Amino acid sequence: MTSMSRARVARRIAAGAAYGGGGIGLAGAATVGLLLAEVRMARRHVGNGTNNHVPSADGRYGRLYDTPGGTALRLTLLGDSTAAGQGVHRAGQTPGALLASGLAAVAERPVVLRNVALPGACSDDLDRQVALVLADPSAPPDICVIMVGANDVTHRMPPTRSVRHLSAAVRRLRTAGAEVVVGTCPDLGTIEPVQQPLRWLARRASRQLAAAQTIGVVEQGGRTVSLGDLLGPEFEANPRELFGPDHYHPSAEGYATAAMAVLPTVCAALGLWPAEEERPDATRREGFLPVARAAAEAASEAGTEVTAAMPTGPKGPWALLKRRRRRRLETAEPSPAGPAGVHEAP
Repeated sequence: MTSMSRARVARRIAAGAAYGGGGIGLAGAATVGLLLAEVRMARRHVGNGTNNHVPSADGRYGRLYDTPGGTALRLTLLGDSTAAGQGVHRAGQTPGALLASGLAAVAERPVVLRNVALPGACSDDLDRQVALVLADPSAPPDICVIMVGANDVTHRMPPTRSVRHLSAAVRRLRTAGAEVVVGTCPDLGTIEPVQQPLRWLARRASRQLAAAQTIGVVEQGGRTVSLGDLLGPEFEANPRELFGPDHYHPSAEGYATAAMAVLPTVCAALGLWPAEEERPDATRREGFLPVARAAAEAASEAGTEVTAAMPTGPKGPWALLKRRRRRRLETAEPSPAGPAGVHEAP
């Protein structure tokens, strides 16, 4: 599917989500039904001997930066098993811990992490998760990171419904004063046991949903980062290293790769990124585009950020497409020793 075709489909899905339209097929109901069966078989095949335990990484990071009278940044993760960190055994290997330690290092402030993500969750669970996050109106998070979408595809949730729930969650969090960054639907075509032609169909369905998610999120004032096939080359070259023990969820290295892509956008949303990085760089093919086209391009290239730009244009709302430099993150635990290091990626 071309970028322009994906943009048209994403626009239709986002419009259906906004105006209460019916379900628009991602790649056809029969196709997604086959995909669901294949993924379930894959899970049974690779899940032997694993459990659903997710290490808790909640806590205070970057205590080295504690100062009298100073306040910590509040970071909250929402979403599914990818946001929760299922598949690793140490708290410091989860994406929440990696982001918290990296954010503390960049901001030179302590960061308090809270994770309310639920393994197995679809986008319709975000309403419950947001209610938990906003239960104490006196302490809203400074920034929320949402990773969701894969289960929506495999559970055949209509994409309009999926985007509607995500958009509503972003709207509530933004209204409460939190910045929001969404890691869009990952590429299910990278799941190792899924065979062709379902790999291609899974990739198509994932990218369609990711593009529609981007439109919905940006229209509510959030930012997105495409997870897409971010890990695809690594999965193919080092599947035993990048997949976790169940070969379905990422390993510690896989989560570090994903967190490395999200961290710059988290920092930018909080005004912590260098000013020169905020200007579009033509050499990296960055620039202003109609939001649907930006969403389609981002879905095709993992690690790409989309954020709202000019309110409108001849083709509707516009967005800024960014390809930020990535940082390599080390694993870390919340401790008085401070956060893990943040290094320039080669």
